[in-house]
Amino acid sequence: MNCILEGSAVKAFGKAIHALSRIGDELWLDPMLALRSVNSAHSAYAFFLFSPLFFQLYSLGSVSEQDPESIHCKLLIKSLLSLFRCLASIERNVERCQISISTSNDRVVIQFFCRHGITKTYNLCFQESEALQAVFASHLCPNVIKAPARLLGDMVMHFPVSQEEITLSMSPLRVGLRNYYEGGNDLMKNMYTEMSLHPDEFDYFQIGVESEITFCLKELRGLLSFAESLSLPVSVHFGAAGKPVCFSVEDLVLEAAVVLATLVDSESRGPSQPTKTLAPTTPRCVAAALPAASCEADSRKPQDLPAAMELIASSQGSPIIYPLAAADDATTPASSAICSLLFRALSSEQEDDACAVLAFYSDEEEDYTNSPII
Repeated sequence: MNCILEGSAVKAFGKAIHALSRIGDELWLDPMLALRSVNSAHSAYAFFLFSPLFFQLYSLGSVSEQDPESIHCKLLIKSLLSLFRCLASIERNVERCQISISTSNDRVVIQFFCRHGITKTYNLCFQESEALQAVFASHLCPNVIKAPARLLGDMVMHFPVSQEEITLSMSPLRVGLRNYYEGGNDLMKNMYTEMSLHPDEFDYFQIGVESEITFCLKELRGLLSFAESLSLPVSVHFGAAGKPVCFSVEDLVLEAAVVLATLVDSESRGPSQPTKTLAPTTPRCVAAALPAASCEADSRKPQDLPAAMELIASSQGSPIIYPLAAADDATTPASSAICSLLFRALSSEQEDDACAVLAFYSDEEEDYTNSPII
């Protein structure tokens, strides 16, 4: 594979590396123009897909003699991040960036062609790995909001950098965001922050069920920074507590998404109610299984709305979708069974069903890009 980036595309590619560095320690680079990462707890997954139009030049080269989908390069993200750490300097000095994959010696070669004829060449070793693919059916989520990245960034800005988890709540009249603290902390030393927005503030607002989810904030900040730098709107797909939440952006030349696990019992807590401490061996965020589908599934097509929904136009012209009748049978998972977002998960509501796989490693990476992301 050989590709060349010029101008603002070099900075955008670097921003994608920065966003993925907040997810995990390893990065999967596919010749089919995909970057992916997953955290060690398997509770967060992110991907960036680039169209050939994103590059000044793109060719498979010697990789075309093999099956491109069978080659998956796994790199240490720290080695790649060190090359794109100072994006301001790259924007000033780098005129062109060339990335190539050499399967003969297991190297990823990155060259920066700078001003005054200076060329910097870096050879990064990679390890051939099985495909990394997350499975998440965003089009089946009952709740969807879409807003400019700056709006979401301004909301997140009110939380300190040390804040680990936040709680997102949604009702027909408001969307709320507040910080979350586990029990056992000194409540007198914690500052509780809560804010809410009217549905008119969003470009798109669809609610199928009132819900309240708690997820990790660190992994989200990178995607918001990336989207804000490119002035892209962010779509949020989620459902009940314990189900994954997906933050996604899309453009004509790229798509990106972050899928995060949520706490399974966050719905039953009040805004500032202290929470019970989980067992030390359990991960913070857990997620229930969803029907098998790709989290990279494109969702530009209008979603099929449940029968009990009504479309109402807001005063700002953005569509707002409300349910005709309140979902009285919405249930909160009764148990706090700990599970993994990226392997297997089972909620108390699905004990009789086969446990679905939310992400998997496979020798053959299936194509899940048939339907667009909202």
